[in-house]
Amino acid sequence: MARVLALLSVLALAAALAACGSDSGSGDKPAASGDGKGKVTVYSGRAKKLVGPLLEDFERRSGIDLDVRYGESAELAATLAEEGDSSPADVFFAQDAGALGAVAREGLLAPLPQGVLGRVDERFRDTAGQWVGTSGRARVVAYSPERVKTAELPGSIFDFTDPKWKGRIGLPPSNASFQAFVSAMRIDVGDQRTRAWLEAIKRNEPKLLENNIQTEEAIDAGEIDIGFVNHYYLYELRAERPSFAVDNHFLEAGDPGSLVNVAGAGILKDAGNPDGAAQLVDFLLSAQGQRYFAQKTFEYPLVPGADPPAGLRPLEGVQGPKIALGELGGKLRSTLELLSDTGFGA
Repeated sequence: MARVLALLSVLALAAALAACGSDSGSGDKPAASGDGKGKVTVYSGRAKKLVGPLLEDFERRSGIDLDVRYGESAELAATLAEEGDSSPADVFFAQDAGALGAVAREGLLAPLPQGVLGRVDERFRDTAGQWVGTSGRARVVAYSPERVKTAELPGSIFDFTDPKWKGRIGLPPSNASFQAFVSAMRIDVGDQRTRAWLEAIKRNEPKLLENNIQTEEAIDAGEIDIGFVNHYYLYELRAERPSFAVDNHFLEAGDPGSLVNVAGAGILKDAGNPDGAAQLVDFLLSAQGQRYFAQKTFEYPLVPGADPPAGLRPLEGVQGPKIALGELGGKLRSTLELLSDTGFGA
């Protein structure tokens, strides 16, 4: 927790320095080749094991060399703010919309063509057109079908404060997707109600885990009965273990527990190879790219016509709170403080 707060402080400091003026750096950018070939530098908040094969496929198809720097999305957003217009990055490929929103607020992203933006529903792209979602992940309640009847599962995340769930809940408070969910709740229903929810969940003595995978595995092992996670981890684990005894429960439309966040991409306004960068973003939204996300990462494709993973509820049937996803990044620091105050800090 302290490490993430420190990174956010770096982001704020970098913004202040940028506001003081940093015209020197832009001249260090390599000139665009004009034909989109050459090298494209990607800052990827998506893990190499997840998207490495997809990016390699782009290189083969396009003839463009990618120089990919992998890291946590929040760290890369802080780095981009610190580097300013002297950053070598052409594309920011982020794990979540909050990080993209943070970089957009620093004025570092270029507007994307309407032909790119128009391929994705407006709820999954930047309201100012500076980034676009490439795949979606829905918040769900994972549960044990052996110990929890479907009829027992409520329609709202707020109903899990009922004492009957005491000692049966698991969640990963240090995980970025959980933090984004809490931020979305704050935007949707306000800080007071969100704090009350966190305090009530804490009274139900949840098992605190490091990540979504651990949460799913704790359900399968009988350590807990339900967990607050993203939808696709169940599919990953079932691909490895077909008998994995966990199911997903989708909450009602509009509930904060039904948040659909996105991974997405934006092009740096000072990109050295904007043509090549545009080709990469276009590829991520192509039939090949969208099929990869559905079949390999088990996420929702966001371009109409691409089929979601088999058995997954259609995306149009999953409606989270009506918030602008880009706002999530601006809430991260205060969300971390709220989690610490309510006993969910590291």
